[in-house]
Amino acid sequence: MIKQTGTLISHLVCEGCGRTYDPRKIYTLCTHETCRYILSARYNLSEAKVKKEDLRTQPANMWRYKEFLPVYNEECIVTLGEGYTPLLKVSNLPTEGTQVFIKDESGNPTGSFKARGLSAAVSKAKELGIRKLVIPTAGNAGGALAAYAAKAGMQTLVYMPRQTPEAFKKEAKLLGAGVIEIDGNISDCGKLVQQKSANEDWFDVSTLKEPYRLEGKKTMGYEIAEQLNWEVPDIILYPTGGGTGLLGIWKAFSELEELGWIGARRPRMVAVQSDCCNGIQLAFQQAETESVYKDSGATIANGLRVPHPYANRSILKVIRESNGNAVSVSDGDILTALRELASREGLLVAPEGAALWHAFKSLKRSGWIREGEKVLLLNTGSGYKYFDNIPV
Repeated sequence: MIKQTGTLISHLVCEGCGRTYDPRKIYTLCTHETCRYILSARYNLSEAKVKKEDLRTQPANMWRYKEFLPVYNEECIVTLGEGYTPLLKVSNLPTEGTQVFIKDESGNPTGSFKARGLSAAVSKAKELGIRKLVIPTAGNAGGALAAYAAKAGMQTLVYMPRQTPEAFKKEAKLLGAGVIEIDGNISDCGKLVQQKSANEDWFDVSTLKEPYRLEGKKTMGYEIAEQLNWEVPDIILYPTGGGTGLLGIWKAFSELEELGWIGARRPRMVAVQSDCCNGIQLAFQQAETESVYKDSGATIANGLRVPHPYANRSILKVIRESNGNAVSVSDGDILTALRELASREGLLVAPEGAALWHAFKSLKRSGWIREGEKVLLLNTGSGYKYFDNIPV
């Protein structure tokens, strides 16, 4: 007998035009030729029987929220123990009268937050009968997809820039993926992935070009609320490449309010980018609704080199709805911040996560972050995978 998860998923909706789709069928983007925007899962949350107190008996991974994730058949869940990562208080570095927490995603399988999104995406792909997965990656997503696909018995093909640190290439290869290196950035990889999936029997798992990576990433928002006793911080700083996690956390808070587990108050969301690739920041400053294409070359924070995020309109919308902000950080300041967190807090974070510490200090000096506010920094991964990029 098939064991059901009890998922409350009802449909997919296009975030551009509002058309709806059946989550029991295979979809990537909105199929309407004049739209082609991202699809997002919706749930019958008014029918939820689970209460937040029930979580005490659930496993310490992201599937503790399985009713609010998109998989029907429990046997299709592909898990390596992802999620339920620690929330750590910054205690040795000066925070100038502000409470600063780091949500540390480095302990996830394959060392990054990408495990969440790929666990959800691979699980749903398995349920839908998909067997071959292809992805463009700046590093962490490729390794995570390879790991979950290996667990699920699927084939994986990974396109990554040649400048990607060797650790990421070896990881994906050891986990059984085919790795194709190209001269260019992740957008160039994405174009090749699109061609591959259009011409052959490969399913494209690119950021937000399928609906379910977002669902895995939103569990960070569920955990943040749960770990803060069903409150939300005043401010969340998020390293923004593709921006899936920023959108997912915002989505999680909306779902939690609908469930009655949190109130209407929301954090101010801050997108943090690299100076070399800061199209979101530029668009925010210039009051544009769509980011500009910006790529000035490599950065030590590989995951921030996304010249034009596919969901850039949605990212900018969330920043503005939350009365948030967008900032960018130089490689030099990222390195300084990385060393400060390592030597003072004992955290060897990914360069993308280190960028948030510098951004916090800048926003605090400017007065945008006020004394007494509760600030959360989302470290996306482990610095141990970036030694090629980090001079010691």
